[in-house]
Amino acid sequence: MRIVIALGGNALLHRGERPDAAVQQVNIDRVATAVAALAHEHEVVLTHGNGPQIGLLAMESASDPALSAPYPLDLLGAQTEGMIGSLLARSMYNALPGRKIAALVTHTLVRADDPAFARPTKFVGQVYPRDIARSLARKRGWHIAQDTTGWRRVVASPSPQEIVETDTIHDLLACGALVVCAGGGGIPVTADLDTGALYGVDAVIDKDLTAALLAEDLKADFLLILTDVPNVYADYGTPDQQPLLDATPDDLRRGRFPDGSMGPKTEAAARFVERTGGLAAIGALDAAYEIVHGRSGTLVRPDLTVG
Repeated sequence: MRIVIALGGNALLHRGERPDAAVQQVNIDRVATAVAALAHEHEVVLTHGNGPQIGLLAMESASDPALSAPYPLDLLGAQTEGMIGSLLARSMYNALPGRKIAALVTHTLVRADDPAFARPTKFVGQVYPRDIARSLARKRGWHIAQDTTGWRRVVASPSPQEIVETDTIHDLLACGALVVCAGGGGIPVTADLDTGALYGVDAVIDKDLTAALLAEDLKADFLLILTDVPNVYADYGTPDQQPLLDATPDDLRRGRFPDGSMGPKTEAAARFVERTGGLAAIGALDAAYEIVHGRSGTLVRPDLTVG
């Protein structure tokens, strides 16, 4: 079975943790253990978030007096793909001795006229108290929004249209490699309508929506979205909160999950299932093997039609 696994940014750097390299290495070793259990039995493509990491790089770039202007988000995204890709590749080499591992810097096409450029929604970077967040917004020209535990920077998040390196990923899978790709949703680019030339854009693409597109293009059997909760919850954060163990795309869409957290995950799962007839699931990193085998998480399956 071919499985595309989407790792949440908080699987690599937990909320409240210092963004040190050593901390991320420990977390990624845990990721490798969970993924290796599946890779022994299945063909795996691994993608990941980069919200905490790109936020840190953006802050450093904005504060660097040697620069005449901060680096744009597309190039900062490329840096996170390289860094996280290297950490994941090394840990996967150690967890799967003898297995071919490839970490591929990946570009994702978006529309230049996507309305998301006018409505930033994608959280990046660390959580701040409101006063500090507002001060940074004035000083840096940032947009900010309230997250679950504080205030964070938000940036444009256009919808992914096409993954540029899809054919290369197919080739790597054909030779038996476990592929790490499309990190952070891929480096956002637009294409010139006449020449096809690629140009970077200042945005961060949602990694779950890119993972759904990647899984569709690769004809994957299963899309596995791993996060820091055991399953999707209906009425999350209220006294009526209940776990959803089995759902259809329609069930998920009726749930109206928040844009900044579970919303993109449920929409990605719904899109993949609707477009391919395959299965998707959302759940906790450490339960990855159990999720695929139906013993944990929220399973998303096609709508059953009668008649």
